[in-house]
Amino acid sequence: MSKPQEPQPVPTYRNRLICYSDGRPEMAPADGWCQSGVPLTPRTDCEQLAVLPTWRQWTYPDGTTGDWELLDQGSCEPVLPVLTVEDFRSLPIPAPVLRLQPDRGWVLVNIETIVMTDPTPVALRTTLAGFGVDVEAVPTRYSYDFGDGHTLDTRSPGAPHPDHDTFHEYEQPGTYAITLTTEWSGRYRVDGDPTWRDVTGTATTSATSPPFTAEERTSRLVDSLCTDVPTPPDC
Repeated sequence: MSKPQEPQPVPTYRNRLICYSDGRPEMAPADGWCQSGVPLTPRTDCEQLAVLPTWRQWTYPDGTTGDWELLDQGSCEPVLPVLTVEDFRSLPIPAPVLRLQPDRGWVLVNIETIVMTDPTPVALRTTLAGFGVDVEAVPTRYSYDFGDGHTLDTRSPGAPHPDHDTFHEYEQPGTYAITLTTEWSGRYRVDGDPTWRDVTGTATTSATSPPFTAEERTSRLVDSLCTDVPTPPDC
């Protein structure tokens, strides 16, 4: 059977300026002023905000408290790294999948070929200057090159038929491939700091569809069904 642990003193910490009484440091009151006037503390040069001197007081198991102890003369908040646009562009942002409708290896001339993609943001993780960093990449613009000299630039990720708003009609038969270039905006959050910050600048990814053919087909009347066996000669 283990021996019960004895109660331990509990520390309390505060950050206050330093007052000097007979040459000895004392913690400044909550209003920041000393009896002698202006509180004194050594100057700390910081790139960001300075942290006031740290004091500690022990509370013992019997309820008594000790004197406040000066632990340091003040310090600097850690300088948080900045995720530059170059850092953002170097991350492995996956290119969204390009989807076509119809997707059967061929489309019809002068009929809408629908294009669409996935607008879901991407969560990434990286390290900067020893800090862990959460990154979120958000697709904001989509540029399609249809391979026949026509392009489409839009902020819509598209949708399937009949709600589609991103499409193209090929005018000439041929073999084509569509390239989607996606523009990404980003934001990041450094470990230990809850603030999300925007990346200054954007990144891009590209995806290209497999080649397909645009075909010109005409309808005509036939004497029999083309599904008949054997297939009628006029089909």
